[in-house]
Amino acid sequence: MAQNKSAQSFSQKFRAINQTRAAILVDNGSIAASAWARLRGLLGVKSLARGDGLLLQGEQAIHTIGMRFAIDALFLDKNNRVVRIENAMPPLRLTPFVFRAAQVLELPAGRAAEIGTRVGDQIEIIHLA
Repeated sequence: MAQNKSAQSFSQKFRAINQTRAAILVDNGSIAASAWARLRGLLGVKSLARGDGLLLQGEQAIHTIGMRFAIDALFLDKNNRVVRIENAMPPLRLTPFVFRAAQVLELPAGRAAEIGTRVGDQIEIIHLA
C-alpha cells in the first residue's frame, strides 16, 4: 500500500481471489481487525496501488470522509460472497448499512469492474503469515 501507516495498525496481511471470475483482486492486502484499525481505515493513505486492498472485518457500512481518493468497496457476507458493490466511491460519501455484510473489502477504484466482479461472486480470503 502506498501509505504512511504504522505496521501496528495493520499487522495482518492477506490475498483475495474472486473465485467466480478466477482473478486476483488483492495480492498485497492488509486486515483491519481491531476497532482502532477499522476506525482509521485508509485515512492518511495517499492512494491504493493496483493489487492493494484493505479488509475491514466486522463492518456493515463505510465512509470515505477525510479520504483523498475514490475506492471500490465489496461488501461480503459471512461466507465471503459479494452482497453489495460500491464502484468508484468518491471522498466524502457514506454507504448504506448492509445488513447481510460481515466485512468490507476496499480496493482501488475501478478494480472490481476491471475483473468483472458482480453481486453473488465468491471471494476467497487467504491469510498470509
